[in-house]
Amino acid sequence: MTAALTVAAVVVGGALASAQTAQAQGPFGQADNPAATQGDAVFANYRFHSGETLPQVRIHYATLGAPHLGADGQIDNAVLVLHWTGSDGRALLTPAYMKALFEPGRPLDAARYYLIFADSIGCGRSSKPSDGLRTKFPRYTYGDMVDLQHKLVVETLHIRRLHAILGMSMGGMNAWQWAEAYPDAMDGVMPVVSLPIRVSGRNLIWRRLAISYITQDPDWQGGNYAKPFRGWTQSYQLLRMMIDGVPHMQAIASDGPAADKFLADAATQAAGADPNDVLYSLESSSDYDPEPRLGEIHTKLYALNFGDDEFNPDALQALETGVKRVPNGRAVVQPGTPSSYGHLTMAHPELWADHVGDFMHWIEDGHATGR
Repeated sequence: MTAALTVAAVVVGGALASAQTAQAQGPFGQADNPAATQGDAVFANYRFHSGETLPQVRIHYATLGAPHLGADGQIDNAVLVLHWTGSDGRALLTPAYMKALFEPGRPLDAARYYLIFADSIGCGRSSKPSDGLRTKFPRYTYGDMVDLQHKLVVETLHIRRLHAILGMSMGGMNAWQWAEAYPDAMDGVMPVVSLPIRVSGRNLIWRRLAISYITQDPDWQGGNYAKPFRGWTQSYQLLRMMIDGVPHMQAIASDGPAADKFLADAATQAAGADPNDVLYSLESSSDYDPEPRLGEIHTKLYALNFGDDEFNPDALQALETGVKRVPNGRAVVQPGTPSSYGHLTMAHPELWADHVGDFMHWIEDGHATGR
């Protein structure tokens, strides 16, 4: 689901784009990576799937590297990297991600690829409820997220075809949706820590609990809260417990004082996020269900999950079963270890970067890409 809430080591018409470099702090202390170029795409009179509209929707993004033109004059080295719930692109441009994935010689070397980090609608510096509308902000869905990501890529950055998409958790779910909605728009997709089924079971129950903790607290005041409130803190503590691996949790909460410290740290971390933004993000997954159309995916798809991920339990075999229906699909479940972090392993790319290398070698087999 989300990790930036805790670590940050880890929410129609023409487009206008502006780029600048900046040093801006994210809600969890992440600074802009000085190597990245910042930009904003603005779409006028955007109509959401709910039928609601906004006069302007802003999608913030950052880029690393430079576009390369192929023989046909089109950009051929663009890779879209998608973040998890409650996060934004800054969480993917931290030193840990740079060292594991984007530095020279790494699987997504920024000297070779044109890397795009979009803040999804409702998250980061893109349009979101906490900008001022609060619960008057239109209800958006994952379908809206993917549509706006596509508009950014095609209308603002003028990329006809992406080389790859890499997404984590919510971003991984978006990657499954991209593969179905725009089957010819990329050479390959790599969803990480996600399942190709609708949100259900443990994943659905914790979301419902978190939503109820927020909305049933009198201090929420229908979204017009004036101060931090207990329901939000409790929902965050629940989330923080769910995203970690069982062996890791056993190690860090081995007795009462250690458990109390975990809860206190989570309460402190909760202060860095806006409850309405997170509430909208949790509700936005209601339209996610790629399962019926898995057989229509014809791009190369390499799905990676972690064996100790309690959000996407491997015992269900949902990933392996679903990928069998994808003509060019591969699935890997990396075993959990005492040094891994369950779902939160996504925020430790050094533990799974080699799989990204395997994915890139696979989609590039037989042809050269970039410089």
